[in-house]
Amino acid sequence: MPSASNNLSPSLDDFKTSDFWFTDGSIILLVEDVAYKVHQGQLMRHSDLFRDMLSLGPQPATDVIDGCPWVQLYDDPSDMFHLLEALYDGLYFTKPIARDFCTVAAVLRMSTKYQFESLRERCLKRLETDWPTTLLGWDKRERLATYDTRYNPREAFPHPILVIQFAQEFQLEHVLPAALYDLSRYGPRKIAAGASVTPALLPSRYRTHSRDKFDPSNPDGVMLRLEDMDLLAAFRGREEGQRLIAAFINKELSGRRLSENCLNRNHGDGHHCKESFYFIMLNLLRAVSGIATGRDADPLFSLMQAVEMLSRTDFSDGTRQRGLQICVSCKEDFSLSVARAREEVWDLIPVWFGLKPAVANEVAPQVQDAA
Repeated sequence: MPSASNNLSPSLDDFKTSDFWFTDGSIILLVEDVAYKVHQGQLMRHSDLFRDMLSLGPQPATDVIDGCPWVQLYDDPSDMFHLLEALYDGLYFTKPIARDFCTVAAVLRMSTKYQFESLRERCLKRLETDWPTTLLGWDKRERLATYDTRYNPREAFPHPILVIQFAQEFQLEHVLPAALYDLSRYGPRKIAAGASVTPALLPSRYRTHSRDKFDPSNPDGVMLRLEDMDLLAAFRGREEGQRLIAAFINKELSGRRLSENCLNRNHGDGHHCKESFYFIMLNLLRAVSGIATGRDADPLFSLMQAVEMLSRTDFSDGTRQRGLQICVSCKEDFSLSVARAREEVWDLIPVWFGLKPAVANEVAPQVQDAA
């Protein structure tokens, strides 16, 4: 909480000033060794807490700095800088950029503490866009992380370990499923190793996190690691996702029945459709699409790829490229099966990572059906 001193005013010589030092400012904020000269009206207009605090009355004329009342705040100077930058210059996000997380985290922390509600809501909206609570939002997020067919989520979004720790700090439980799912798509060794992050891009709290240490492969980096329980949850969720894909293959592809309206039924007993399902099954078993893009433990992606195979025309039969010769009816039936499976995956993610208790009909229904 902010407090004003009853002692003699500090000397301005003991503080650094920042870009937020306005000659017409009416209050000075002292944060560690940095001084900010800003406008009381700006703070009071947007913050209920500052409105109440600064309405208490003027300080004694002898208790001023540079002709202004002053307040000592016990925060990180970089967090205050981000808050003031958002307050004066606005908080705009034109497209997802991973480095914006530093700003979002700092402003959310400060706007929560000092009750800047409009800034807080904007930060929450950005977090919820990057780490969505719906499958539709997740698919949109994944498209935004793809540049000219190149998938690189770390350019668009921060490392999920950063987000997991931040969400836990602020009890943002609705952000955790997407963040843990994103993390689980890494290999086990990378999950355990943690995230190598440049300190300057870290929110202040994480620069001194109890489990941080310098990254030997990157002298300028800091390693962030999950706590043991979170690490176990990430491994468990990764395993459950792979188990679901295995169950899906067993139930929906291995010996799949033809559609009731299969157009190929009278041509070799539906050979072309059966062959197409077998081809899709082989590709999922080999995890060709996942391994090629570093997403071998991404059931939502793998299932989407299974549907996309239905329309591709670049498969080779040894002599030429062609598409799968599956009929429209079987294609529609399989697409519906995949859509249901993807919804199932999304609903199960909180259960997989221990964020929500499992109920009887949510425990890997595809595994049960396939048994």
